[in-house]
Amino acid sequence: MSVSYAVSRALRGASPFFFQKRFESTVASLTKDEILILLRPPSTNWSNIIRDAEKVVGYPTSFMNLRCLLSDEFANMALYLRKLVGSNHLVMKTAKNILYGDSKNLQPWGLVMLLLSKSVKANVASPQSKTIEEQQKMLAELTEMIRTGHLIHKGIVNVPFTKRSKDTESAIFGNKIAILLGDYLLVTANGMLANLRNSDVSYIISTALKDLSEGEFFGERDEQNMPLPGKPNKNIDDIQITFDTTSITVDKVIGKPTTEWTARSVFNGVSLLGRGCQASMVLNKQSRDMQNLAYYFGCHVGLAWQAATEMQQLTSDSKDQFCLASAPVLFALEGNPDLYKIIDQAKNDVKDVDYEDLKFNILKTDAVDKTKRLYEEHAKKATAYIDSMGENESIDMIKKLINTF
Repeated sequence: MSVSYAVSRALRGASPFFFQKRFESTVASLTKDEILILLRPPSTNWSNIIRDAEKVVGYPTSFMNLRCLLSDEFANMALYLRKLVGSNHLVMKTAKNILYGDSKNLQPWGLVMLLLSKSVKANVASPQSKTIEEQQKMLAELTEMIRTGHLIHKGIVNVPFTKRSKDTESAIFGNKIAILLGDYLLVTANGMLANLRNSDVSYIISTALKDLSEGEFFGERDEQNMPLPGKPNKNIDDIQITFDTTSITVDKVIGKPTTEWTARSVFNGVSLLGRGCQASMVLNKQSRDMQNLAYYFGCHVGLAWQAATEMQQLTSDSKDQFCLASAPVLFALEGNPDLYKIIDQAKNDVKDVDYEDLKFNILKTDAVDKTKRLYEEHAKKATAYIDSMGENESIDMIKKLINTF
């Protein structure tokens, strides 16, 4: 019998006074864990929507890296990865997020790309449509591989030579594994990209790879190359980010919450999702206007999910550290510049920050509400772009995925 069912049955048909007394006695008899389950807010039906969307696509996309993970080369590296089990190396945390991720840390990029591809009728003869479907599937897989490889590379820990000892051996060994795993995924993805034999798609995805690389040097960083927020700067005017990364410069965006967050997010992965959507339209023989529309759609989806993820991290009970360049932090700094004194502790290492104190101060501002509005704004724009493509089952599923957070 579930906890909620037991409580509801105990309260059914009672008078208000009896209702209150019976409720108190029932709750008093529950354990702490059962009370937490009872009080937990309703979870989203994210998993159900994913499964429904995969039915539309025709196969489960949750294991898009399976082809790579089942290879002999990866199996050999997995043996070494076992040596890190039990350590607190970042590569293990990354692996856990990838294997057990939910809507908070692993958005279904490949699934969205395939739904987008399926929503638009290919401008080719019917015998070629099967080949295009296979190419689009390969594009979705390689995009996921690039993303996963990049996440694993970001798990590398900077251990200064002077501080190396037996205590840091696991970190150094973990770095070697992280480099091998990340490189293997990226090399495999590049091989798949070459096999598509489409120069336009290769150029588009390469542009996203350039953005990912530049994102690792965007703005101020600590010694671990973790991002630090810019100081609030009222002398900088808000500018409209056009998603043309060649026109984004650090000095024009750092210091303004919305523009800084947007620029950082675009460079750190949103561009890859946008370019993946754009490339899928190229394979589908769509017009240049449709390709550009798909790019903007992908960028807005990525930004909406990023804002939702950062909002959830701040409002959850988790005591894990969060990104100091996330939207809630940037908005809180704008409203209360004195909070930057806490950020100053992170000049050498973001781990030096008192995250519990910082989170408490952020929640006292309207930063979370502003982040929610940021999510709603990008979700609305992404929905508008996908609505312009027509109406069908794939588009309906995409809209559900966008608005599920």
